[in-house]
Amino acid sequence: MPTIRDIARKSGYSVSTVSRVLNHQKYVSEPAKTAIEAVIKQLDYVPNSLARDLSFGQNKNIGVVLPHNDHPYFNQLLNGIMDAAFSSGYHVVLLPSEYNQAVELDYLEQLKRKNFTALIFTSHGIALSVLAEYTRYGQIVCCEDPGTHHISAVYSHREPAYLAAFKYLKAHKAQQIGLLLSRNLAQSPTWIAVTNAYQQVFNCQPDSELMVGGMRSFEDGYHAAEQLIEKQPTLACYFTNGDDIAAGVRQYHLDHQLPTPLLIGQEKQLSSFLLQLPTIDHHFFTLGQKAFEVALSNHHQVCRFESEFILP
Repeated sequence: MPTIRDIARKSGYSVSTVSRVLNHQKYVSEPAKTAIEAVIKQLDYVPNSLARDLSFGQNKNIGVVLPHNDHPYFNQLLNGIMDAAFSSGYHVVLLPSEYNQAVELDYLEQLKRKNFTALIFTSHGIALSVLAEYTRYGQIVCCEDPGTHHISAVYSHREPAYLAAFKYLKAHKAQQIGLLLSRNLAQSPTWIAVTNAYQQVFNCQPDSELMVGGMRSFEDGYHAAEQLIEKQPTLACYFTNGDDIAAGVRQYHLDHQLPTPLLIGQEKQLSSFLLQLPTIDHHFFTLGQKAFEVALSNHHQVCRFESEFILP
């Protein structure tokens, strides 16, 4: 790939003169400009736009760190970010992480090197304290309650909706409840919020034998129901982290001539409407729009959206 020095060497003009032509600056004679442009065309030279933007302090890349995108939480959040970015003049760069701390640290180092104007962490494996350290290099937005950490955040306040959902299940005489969630890690804010709400309503910790993590799809819900029914054949109630996952659970029960279970979904997907399932709307599309807006700002902000428990 030709460089600016190759153009200077072939045209016979200095690097600074070539640079002025590339950047459409004044003080270049017409003969010099004509000769340099002819060499640029001959070499098929394409300027390094990133380097040029950095030299003018005009980087327009917003990095969005995604552990994965095969769950409605990330899809809805990303759709909101893209919607807000469409007319902004900024580029959205998707940064897959799979919760790998080393990968996420590399993205933070790229922020430090000014490869990004800002980073939006839709979720993360790295500690919030580490994210806070890197805010000196650019705006960082996390999509959870940052607590005492000085990080800009846009997040859903889920606890009241979780409490309402478990109270609904209790009112329907639910005795044993299968909990199907995305991550079964102690540091997962969602896992903590769900188990805390369960304890407040039922005055006990959920049965660890009836908790399954890694739920992302209809198929995951189907296989989780199979796994749980093997442990507890009379299980007839599930709290899931997605409407499609709840639909998978329901289908397993139907396929095996089991009673239709009592189900709670999340994310207000089409499946909850079609199957008339209770669901929880976390307003992730709107949250994504706001996260992008905060990413473009130069000051610390924390914005909270209230989740809603919705009955059919």
